[in-house]
Amino acid sequence: MDELSSIRELYGEPPTEPALKARVRERLEAERRRSSRMSWFSWRAAVGGLAAAAVAVAAVVAFVSPRTAGETVSGRSILLAAATTAASGPAGKGTYWHIEKLHDGTKVTDLWATRDGKAWTGERMAGRSAKVVVFSGKRAPFSMAGRDLTFEQIQRLPTDPAALKEWVIGMLPAGSGDGVLADAVSGLLWSKPSPPGVRAAAYRLLGDLPNVTYLGRSTDQRGRTGDAFAFELDGDPAVERTLIIDAASSQVLSCTDSAGVYGGGTQRSEVVLGAGWTDKGPAVSETASPRP
Repeated sequence: MDELSSIRELYGEPPTEPALKARVRERLEAERRRSSRMSWFSWRAAVGGLAAAAVAVAAVVAFVSPRTAGETVSGRSILLAAATTAASGPAGKGTYWHIEKLHDGTKVTDLWATRDGKAWTGERMAGRSAKVVVFSGKRAPFSMAGRDLTFEQIQRLPTDPAALKEWVIGMLPAGSGDGVLADAVSGLLWSKPSPPGVRAAAYRLLGDLPNVTYLGRSTDQRGRTGDAFAFELDGDPAVERTLIIDAASSQVLSCTDSAGVYGGGTQRSEVVLGAGWTDKGPAVSETASPRP
């Protein structure tokens, strides 16, 4: 039985909300406890090996700690659990796709987009009114690796992880590294109106990427707890991107970029305040000044 089948057997067929969220949380906690126990027993067995292999055992313990081994198993399981939750999510209903983000703890931005390509952006600071503008009709409201992406294209994306990977690679500039691929795939989870099957495939694909590392439980700037995953973006200096994911809802809670971490560099963060379909649009008329 392959790993995906094992995960589906572990989590079962997804019931309707809110039972699904509670069940996934219970399963995730059980998986973390099981992984921790297995890692501890494996470490004890290695340490108690034959004296003739003591040097080799010491090397294994030095490079593969019980914590690392447990997190590797748990991390993939968490992403596959999030995929299960995402696959059972409702199809998009509403007039507007709306995403609201808090940037670096100070500025809030909004994006409203309709299925026919119209879009509005909003920006506001604490204590100030929102400024809303309309996108011009010459560009799509979504993009991937600098290339425009329409609503129709997003709805037609493959729901098979291998096929989705091939499609995404076709959108990337020639010679793009693993970091660009992970960035493009993760963007389908929170910054775009991806349908349930596409979001599920994106989670499963992330679970297969060797450069995506599980960091353990973490808390975003709003105090919400989730599981943190990181990958390095291509560039100089190196930038590490960290996503905090709530597997029980399959939602990305936050995204943080850390540049030059080892040299006392900078951080930039985006906290997702809300993302989904709604019938409530921006409080602005279509005669507002278009974006240049």
